[in-house]
Amino acid sequence: MSPVLTEDDLDFISHSEAQTRRLGERLGGLLQPGDVICLEGPLGSGKTRFAQGIGRGMAVQGIIASPTYTIANEYRSASGVKLYHLDFYRLSKGDFPGFDPDECIGGAGVAVIEWPERGRDFLPQQNLWIVFRHVGEMKRGLLLHANGDRYRELMRAFRRAAFGV
Repeated sequence: MSPVLTEDDLDFISHSEAQTRRLGERLGGLLQPGDVICLEGPLGSGKTRFAQGIGRGMAVQGIIASPTYTIANEYRSASGVKLYHLDFYRLSKGDFPGFDPDECIGGAGVAVIEWPERGRDFLPQQNLWIVFRHVGEMKRGLLLHANGDRYRELMRAFRRAAFGV
C-alpha cells in the first residue's frame, strides 16, 4: 500500500515493530534543535518504538526507554544535540513535577512527546503531530500532520527519505 500524500498529511501502514523503528530513524536523521514531535495513540500502538528509531536516527547514545514513570528522559546525540523524550500520560493538568517544560519543548534540543494531547497548553502551535493506530496484530497506521512551515519542509524530506517520493 502506498502512502496517502497531501501537503500537510501523510498516512501509511507500518508492518512490524522493526519497520516502525526504521521509519522513526529516517525522521530522526532529519530533526533539528527546536523540533517538536508529538506521538498520539493508544497503548501498544508503536509510539515508543518510533521514538527509539528517532533516537537511532539522531545517533543518540544509550537505550531509549519509555518515560512513563519519569515523565522525561534526556539523551545526548553524538553531535551533542539533546533529545528530550517526554510522556504526558500520568500528568495532571499543569502538573510537571521534576522538570521544566520550557527547557525541554521547543528549546535547544529535540522534543519527542508521547500522549501530547494531555499537555496541549504546553505545546507550540507548530509541530509534527503523529497519530498511531492499531491496524492488525503487528501492523500500525501512522498519520503525520505538519503544523507550520518548518514541519511541512520536514514532511517533504521525510517522504523522500522513507518512500522516495
